Amino acid sequence: MNILKPTLIRSMIATIGIALFAQGSALACTSFVLKAADGAAVYGRTMEWGAFDLGSRVVIVPREHQFGASAPDGKQGLRWQAKYGVVALDVLGKDYLSDGMNEKGLVVGFLYHPGFAEYQPYDPSKADISMGPADLPGYVLTQFSTVDEVRDGLAKVRVVPIPEPLLGGIPVPMHLMVADQTGKAIVVEYLKGELRVFDNPVRVLTNAPSFDWHMTNLRNYVNLSAVPWPAKKIEGLDFSPLGAGSGLLGMPGDYTPPSRFVRAVVYTQTARKTPDGPETVYEAFRILDNFNLPLASAEGPNAKPELLKGMRSSTIWTSVADTKNLVYYYHTQHNRKVRMVDLKRIDFSPNAAGIRRFPMDKQKSQEIEDVTPTR
Repeated sequence: MNILKPTLIRSMIATIGIALFAQGSALACTSFVLKAADGAAVYGRTMEWGAFDLGSRVVIVPREHQFGASAPDGKQGLRWQAKYGVVALDVLGKDYLSDGMNEKGLVVGFLYHPGFAEYQPYDPSKADISMGPADLPGYVLTQFSTVDEVRDGLAKVRVVPIPEPLLGGIPVPMHLMVADQTGKAIVVEYLKGELRVFDNPVRVLTNAPSFDWHMTNLRNYVNLSAVPWPAKKIEGLDFSPLGAGSGLLGMPGDYTPPSRFVRAVVYTQTARKTPDGPETVYEAFRILDNFNLPLASAEGPNAKPELLKGMRSSTIWTSVADTKNLVYYYHTQHNRKVRMVDLKRIDFSPNAAGIRRFPMDKQKSQEIEDVTPTR
């Protein structure tokens, strides 16, 4: 298959070392939720990893699949059984579900949160309700159908700092964007050793720092508007804006998480009105194009050029999920043709085969239609 094998990924990461993963610039994802006139909630996000191809695969998880986490001291951690079938994208050749939707329309996105994610302290007496951060997205996707259930359910388990060998032995620094079919969204973070669940009324998330900081920072940009500035008269001369878009003067354009958060809020709040899920999917992909990061923009100073061979973008893939119509879409750095998985047509019944995995790209090449006239 046209994906990186887990053994190759391990070798690559060992070459890079811990330093790369400590950088905030190594993973610069952006996510949001749009609402359609018919009530459809459409989630979209980019996955940035400017160091090497994460080898993501399309993953189908059936109901009743058994999961098990490990505790830091080697004890058995939390064990659970999938209540709901899931379509997701994994990373690192493991069943780490970085992004996905379940059959109830709940979507979960794993976003990097370096320098701020600090997990709950490990208590050996609570090993049976403990898991590592990389297990959390899969747990949420397979166990819950609404954000209210997520909020209640996460209070009953513990996410502890389990080192991940494939990331140089550090716990995965992450936070979650979670949304359901109603369009209600929350952000799940672990800050100073405590679980924090934030309501997300703007339905946007990027990376560091914490979500409440991003919401405060928005106050610096209350002047931004889709309405252009009016013309002014100075000394009898008329001065009008040079083209459209003057209401957005001052919007930050860099790649940092705070700037991307502001832009994502502005773009989603000023997006055109859409009638239904399919048209909102189109709009979500259009907005997400503004957050594509080229190579040499997100790798950081410790990136290894030899590991970037074959890569075309720091934005490895882009996904969109129509939570009402239960269709999951994506395109990749190699092929921007949109592909889809219709959850309504999948049999999520328990099966002996367990989790199914498929390459995101059958061929790592852009599909281009030749429309040159023949005569």
